[in-house]
Amino acid sequence: MMKHSIQPWGHIPQQAIDVSLITMTNSHGISISVSNFGCIVTSIIVPDRNGHCEDIVLGYETLEQYLNGHPFFGAVAGRYANRISDGQFQLDGVKFQLETNELPTSQHLHGGKQGFDKFVWDYVIEERSEATYIHFTRLSRDGESGYPGNLMVTHTIGLDEKNQVHYNFKSVTDAPTVINLVNHSYYNLAGHNSGSTENQELKLNADFYTPVKTNNIPTGEIKAVVGTYFDFTSSKTIGENSLQAENKLIDHNFIINKKVMEDQYALAAEMFDPESGRRMRVLTTQPAFQFYNGAKLSNKHWIGKGGYKYESLSGICLETQHYPDSPNQPHFPSTRLNPNEIFEEKTIHQFFIG
Repeated sequence: MMKHSIQPWGHIPQQAIDVSLITMTNSHGISISVSNFGCIVTSIIVPDRNGHCEDIVLGYETLEQYLNGHPFFGAVAGRYANRISDGQFQLDGVKFQLETNELPTSQHLHGGKQGFDKFVWDYVIEERSEATYIHFTRLSRDGESGYPGNLMVTHTIGLDEKNQVHYNFKSVTDAPTVINLVNHSYYNLAGHNSGSTENQELKLNADFYTPVKTNNIPTGEIKAVVGTYFDFTSSKTIGENSLQAENKLIDHNFIINKKVMEDQYALAAEMFDPESGRRMRVLTTQPAFQFYNGAKLSNKHWIGKGGYKYESLSGICLETQHYPDSPNQPHFPSTRLNPNEIFEEKTIHQFFIG
């Protein structure tokens, strides 16, 4: 039987809505806690093959810690997740200039300094016998962070009795705009405080990726992963390929091959921790995902839940998305949203013992 609880979690000046922490739990011992501040997933607790539960996402315990800064632990990223070259794009001949907030590349990243992750969202909870859903909503006003159009956004995060976590997005606009929305959780299936993910296994259903320039903007090419350290088409340890990469860093957009479909969803990725037996499958309607192996976590001092320090490769991101810089790359799938259209994308993370 599904259960949920709501905990007051603080207040942020200049934001009208109080901050809450909502926890959903199913009958199999899986729980997920989410705040309406930035739609941040603060924890996902999953049992291992012996029934021992661990929190498998990186993050913090208090609102104050999130307000002091973090590398998008568990947050929604938008209005345009990932990067836009020089923060510039055109729609119908009109040029728009966004913030160039990524240091040191001076590119637009994840919606700017005041992206969707910095707002307190309104929400309602939908209870069903087999699932609980939190429907977060907010109006992103015309001109916010430089984007055109009043954008009404619904971000639904849910948990069901099939041990599935749902991340769904639905948006409408009153003027042409661009949109790309993702959840940015960092996963470590051994537990957030267990150290490196390098011995955990990863399989990506992606035969192609989009190479980037030194400023992390796609070159426009679409290249095969075969023969490179981007090749996870068969299951490999994360460390095996990461050690081949420059600075051990993999932070690239992978194109889903859609060879395995389940209804409207394509199987994008599978992650497995041999020690605990936990396995995660990622299914999505999105065309791609950003695989970031967390190599840059050591660049700053991140002290997470329980006082644990997150180092390089402590968690990985599998951000289902449209391609980076699509507004400036006409041959990439379009991220334009027009009035009278609906933007809708869905992702499921399935958890089970492998």
